[in-house]
Amino acid sequence: MKKKVRCIICWTLIPLMIFAISMCYKLFIIPSTIFSREGQELESNNIIRLSEYNLYSKQYNKKNKILNIKLLGIVPVKSVFVKSIPEIYVYPGGIPVGVKLNTKGVLVVAFSDIDTNKGKAISPSAEGGLQLGDSITKINDNVINGSEELIREIDLNKSNKMKVTIERNNKTIEKTIKPVKDKTDDIYKIGLWVRDSTSGVGTLTFYDEKSEKFAALGHPITDVDTGTILKINNGEIVQSSIISLRKGQKGNPGELRGIFVNEDEDLGKVYKNTKCGIYGNSNKKLTCSKNNKPMKIALRTEVKEGKAKILTTIDGSEPRYYDIKIEKLLVQDNPGPKSMVIRVTDPELLNKTGGIVQGMSGSPIIQDNKIVGAVTHVLINKPNVGYGIYIEWMLRDAGILPNN
Repeated sequence: MKKKVRCIICWTLIPLMIFAISMCYKLFIIPSTIFSREGQELESNNIIRLSEYNLYSKQYNKKNKILNIKLLGIVPVKSVFVKSIPEIYVYPGGIPVGVKLNTKGVLVVAFSDIDTNKGKAISPSAEGGLQLGDSITKINDNVINGSEELIREIDLNKSNKMKVTIERNNKTIEKTIKPVKDKTDDIYKIGLWVRDSTSGVGTLTFYDEKSEKFAALGHPITDVDTGTILKINNGEIVQSSIISLRKGQKGNPGELRGIFVNEDEDLGKVYKNTKCGIYGNSNKKLTCSKNNKPMKIALRTEVKEGKAKILTTIDGSEPRYYDIKIEKLLVQDNPGPKSMVIRVTDPELLNKTGGIVQGMSGSPIIQDNKIVGAVTHVLINKPNVGYGIYIEWMLRDAGILPNN
């Protein structure tokens, strides 16, 4: 009898627990701040989709610009701030750009043991507490801007202990490392490999003539060995041209291959590398002959599932529109490069590229003559399917929209 009662209690509690966890999750992903258009009447159903929050009622306080969320129309659970913004117009990108970045300090990408006169020594850097993905910014309080400066500091210190300042997970940490002499070349070393720069080709997302700011890629530039988002000291974008492509296939993503053009004349300076792309200030108007008019942007609450287009370049330097479908919109309170699932439907693009390929990242997504997002990723086993980012996130990281 007791066993039967316990079973009844368990089978009663489990659905309640699942319900409670679901409610907590839905509460967690309700945005804390949303944007609306200036001069337009707010409709709560447009701000927060009923399909995602059908157990909540929403009451908008026009005076205080606060949207009050109540569970089952009774229990207050969250207040959402509503900010009005003017219409924003930016020039759509779609053109290929060459990206050259110099890291802040030097990035630790690997460790190596050292052969000494006393035998093989474990990497002094690893023993000193350094980790892959750390950025070395100073040696004995001397700023390190590149690998040559790191080598010079090690040579100056010889076998003396060095105070090494690193950045790890946005924290500044100090370690002590003692170089050892490599018997093969009589040079003092600390047993690590570093990287201080990177380059590649991506796609411009938008250019804002008013602020002269630009955005590209829609996802971060990361180190190929460690996966770390590169902290940059400085960088630039230059003109690029697509010269060939490798078609994407299941299990093998395709790639656009480009070259840098007029490298001595940069198009703009890069000042930020975030999980939502790269951002900078332009030196000139970043438009092309076929798309030389600004286009309205769509807030994430205005994007809808269905037909859309991407503006991208798969040959030369002039972009073209190709048909896609926005398959699913993902709820996001915090910025990230995976906001929507998209599928390429354009027969010509499918025939030439197989769908989404590397190098397309940053290609603007257009719906109802508005820029709604940008291409960011491809699914390796489905090259015609990938992810896009809400343009709102990129506008925030560019400083065109407020963060909160």
